[in-house]
Amino acid sequence: MTSLDHYRLLGRSGLRVSPIALGTMTFGQDWGWGADAGEARRIFDLYVDQGGNFIDTAVNYTDGASERLVGEFIKDKRDRLVLATKFTMAREPGNPNSGGNHRLNMLRSVEQSLRQLDTDRIDLFHLHSWDMTTQPDEVMRGLDDLVRSGKIHYVGICNTPAWRISQMQTSADMRGWSPFVALQIEYSLIERTVEHELIPMAAALGMGVLPWSPLGGGVLTGKYARSDVADSRDASVAMTRKGVIASSGHLNARSIEVADVARAVAEEIGATPSQVAIAWTLANPAVSSPVMGARTLAQAKDNLGALEVALSAEHLDRLNQASAPDPIFPGRFVGRPMVQQLIFGGASVARQD
Repeated sequence: MTSLDHYRLLGRSGLRVSPIALGTMTFGQDWGWGADAGEARRIFDLYVDQGGNFIDTAVNYTDGASERLVGEFIKDKRDRLVLATKFTMAREPGNPNSGGNHRLNMLRSVEQSLRQLDTDRIDLFHLHSWDMTTQPDEVMRGLDDLVRSGKIHYVGICNTPAWRISQMQTSADMRGWSPFVALQIEYSLIERTVEHELIPMAAALGMGVLPWSPLGGGVLTGKYARSDVADSRDASVAMTRKGVIASSGHLNARSIEVADVARAVAEEIGATPSQVAIAWTLANPAVSSPVMGARTLAQAKDNLGALEVALSAEHLDRLNQASAPDPIFPGRFVGRPMVQQLIFGGASVARQD
């Protein structure tokens, strides 16, 4: 068990952050399902009053309303908070340069975030998603220039293949540029494929893992049943939370089965399914701080209660078995008994990652 004011180091940096970050994609109603300004303020105050110091947003969340609300809320607390935001996503329909990872959008996004947040610096600046077009050196040099300018302090990355992040991190290390200190990725009991490459990479290369959607978009709260199973290929942002989850592909039968196990564990230990799901992510030593999103004060209180939940080895084993991802190559191949015999010749050899 821990609390928001028991801080952790973020990756290889000396930056101290709370063990749960406050995600603010739900701040603002511009997308149809977020919290209004009053409720957002109550959620923010609850988090900060308990010692929370790690606030996460993005330049495009709720069409900029999220950053504007956060900027208003942090005014008298700016120096005690770690403020993180992101760039990549397009902000002007039809304008190809209003999105992407290239230097032009990077600089424009920083300036827009600084205005919306009403601050003179960003503590942690994430690349939001790999755009599959910009050269890695352009990205890393641009981010380093922003650090040297003082507009940002640290850099992180989200939603990018492990091989590409490794390439970029190596490039930064070789050239003395600012390295990534954080990796924000989807990670939950219903999205564990990141354990194959991304999480081991983060641990090896000095990045603290920040799981987004640790509740699987809400599926792990237990509020959906098999009758709710749906899939959506709609390219626009849905106007309902259920529509957003359907668009993610997580509203499926297997996810409901995993949620049932989380609910059963929660009943046994006197917790809620949401608390069990978040506590499970915190049990991974590579995780620095899962990103908690909430639309209501009640949801925020419930989620923060995860810090008081201690999962036993038996409960962790049940949750891990119910949600285990299928192995992929080369792990699937190398883990076979015949291949292990060929590698080690039958000898007992201590392993290390």
